[in-house]
Amino acid sequence: MKPIPKSFFAQDTLIIAEELLGKIIEINGIKARIVETEAYKTDPASHAFKKTERSQIMFDTYGHVYVYLIYGMYNCLNFTTEKDDVGAVLIRAVEPLNNILELQKRRNTQKVTNLCSGPGKLCQALSITKEHNNHPVGKHIKIYDDNYNITQIAKSPRIGITAATDLKWRFYIKDNEFVSKR
Repeated sequence: MKPIPKSFFAQDTLIIAEELLGKIIEINGIKARIVETEAYKTDPASHAFKKTERSQIMFDTYGHVYVYLIYGMYNCLNFTTEKDDVGAVLIRAVEPLNNILELQKRRNTQKVTNLCSGPGKLCQALSITKEHNNHPVGKHIKIYDDNYNITQIAKSPRIGITAATDLKWRFYIKDNEFVSKR
């Protein structure tokens, strides 16, 4: 497996969101394959639409982990993008590759396809917290390319937003049973 370099994240957010599919994320020895992502730039659904203390990381970095809390209870994992602009890619779902029993305990479920099939679920299963925020990719959370062969990528509008719903900036591996919603 080849580590993804920081320079990968300097590209356009939409390219990164699609190219992250099939890559392996590793945290504390747990590995999972990225099967669903969403791109966020300066559109009205993005934190970068308005510069705030929370969204500052999207303006100042690329190749960093961006973790934020939604609904006051769920963490969401993102990677900042674009060297000369602003953006981030939300990791919506991953397919667990090892330590399944540990993930089942953390999520209190036996159904393997339900372990990481949503941004909050994957953060709970992988123990991703705000402590991971604003660290460079590769420090605590690593991403690798193992040349996984994806047969077809699907695109759709992003999930759970009320603005910019016309943008098909959600990418997922078609027919993958670990995707959050089909």
